[in-house]
Amino acid sequence: MKSDGEQRAGLLYGIGAYGMWGLVPLFWPLLKPSGAMEILAHRMVWSLAVVGIALVVLKRWGWVRELIRQPRKLALIAVAAAVITVNWGLYIWSVNSGHVVEASLGYFINPLVTIAMGVLLLKERLRPAQWAAVGTGFAAVLVLAIGYGQPPWISLTLAFSFATYGLVKKKVNIGGLESLAAETAIQFLPALGFLLWLGADGSASFGSHGAGHTALLAATGVVTAVPLVCFGAAAIRVPLSTLGLLQYLAPVFQFLLGILYFHEAMPAERWAGFALVWLALTCLTWDALRTARRTKAEALRLAAAAPAAEPAGAPPRTPLLNRRTG
Repeated sequence: MKSDGEQRAGLLYGIGAYGMWGLVPLFWPLLKPSGAMEILAHRMVWSLAVVGIALVVLKRWGWVRELIRQPRKLALIAVAAAVITVNWGLYIWSVNSGHVVEASLGYFINPLVTIAMGVLLLKERLRPAQWAAVGTGFAAVLVLAIGYGQPPWISLTLAFSFATYGLVKKKVNIGGLESLAAETAIQFLPALGFLLWLGADGSASFGSHGAGHTALLAATGVVTAVPLVCFGAAAIRVPLSTLGLLQYLAPVFQFLLGILYFHEAMPAERWAGFALVWLALTCLTWDALRTARRTKAEALRLAAAAPAAEPAGAPPRTPLLNRRTG
């Protein structure tokens, strides 16, 4: 078990990661007049530079050779790079085009989409509360579609692309920093080629709007990498249930920014759709916490009952929860 100090640090890392992801809508408008595609290309190029420096400092290169020998993992990383490119690009465009609230909805419904994909693709079985949450989420999408006059395609694309990204990352199963390095390495040449083409065409904004704008474009790598590093530090220090609750910080911040800072409209039908989504997430969270408590209680019960099950004359065993692991 992690010490109280480690868990507190993990909680702070998690709040930092999701807080930064939640406040990132404030950053992308600073990069105007750069277009979404140019910003996206800079994000890919500078992210590789940042994670490359981090890997050099940490001396974590052993995974590269092992990864190269696994074509299946390389293919999965290529898929991850493709779907996160869609996710990043659409999110940047959404924020800079006045769709922050709709983008936040994508990350609110992402857990529901992830669960639905688990049922459809991985043949997972859902508990009744999870079915209720998914059904409520589907109703929310219908309400929003009626309100918009069309499906909320920004929200759905963001949710499905990020859920697909998470599914692929689960299959790849390598560290966050290493995974980002591999993905941006795949993205790097197309992104750099696009930026060079913009430069040759005379339509690149990089370097033509002052040193401050140039520095902000270069900072896209830091904006991408730092929250991910904080997330990785949190993931190894706090329980998964805590991390699952913290993930709602980002869309909450984005939603509030969309209404209070960017002054986006919230007609009644949009409030109704969001209310249904929040109801679904409340149901999902309640079920997850209840299941975690039951699992913990069962583990404690089995640990307490273990010595009584030993045959007579057997040497005493250390309880499971107090046993040190190597």
